[in-house]
Amino acid sequence: MTFKRQLFSPEEMVAAIQRMAAGIRSAFPGEELDDIAFLGIYQQGVPLAERLARAIEESTKKQLPVGKLDISMYRDDFGRRSALPLIRETVIPFDVNDRKIILVDDVLSSGRTIRAALDAITDYGRPRLIRLAVLVDRGNPEFPIRADFVGMGCSLGAGSKVAVHFDEDGEETGIFAVSWKRN
Repeated sequence: MTFKRQLFSPEEMVAAIQRMAAGIRSAFPGEELDDIAFLGIYQQGVPLAERLARAIEESTKKQLPVGKLDISMYRDDFGRRSALPLIRETVIPFDVNDRKIILVDDVLSSGRTIRAALDAITDYGRPRLIRLAVLVDRGNPEFPIRADFVGMGCSLGAGSKVAVHFDEDGEETGIFAVSWKRN
């Protein structure tokens, strides 16, 4: 049986995204922002990257490129899964070489997804730098990975997962704790 409870409302999500965008603008002031590109990790990192880029464009009038990164083949649990992963198209409409990349994902939990994304990015080139933006940081990752831009933090038990839903994915918008209970 699955249990789902809301951790953060859609309004809190919007406010967190605005704070993250402000943090990115502050970290890359003026012309430095021109070298930035967003790279969203499928699945929910993609709409988050698009929202961050839009928030920065609204305040600076600078349109920053957004790419989509599939890490399915880079995961360290690839051979352990019972079903084959859904492979999506990686779309990077900019040159990765010497670019400042903001890698975007919805939740930082173990750090394994980010490790896989770093491997994937380097197959496309050598960025000048990579910074990590996550909407939710669960804290205590298994890998030595920390986010540079965080919307909000939360602490849940090991039996729970954080699920982020944006309005375009057909689910109720918000950030939820999902847990499983055996019958």
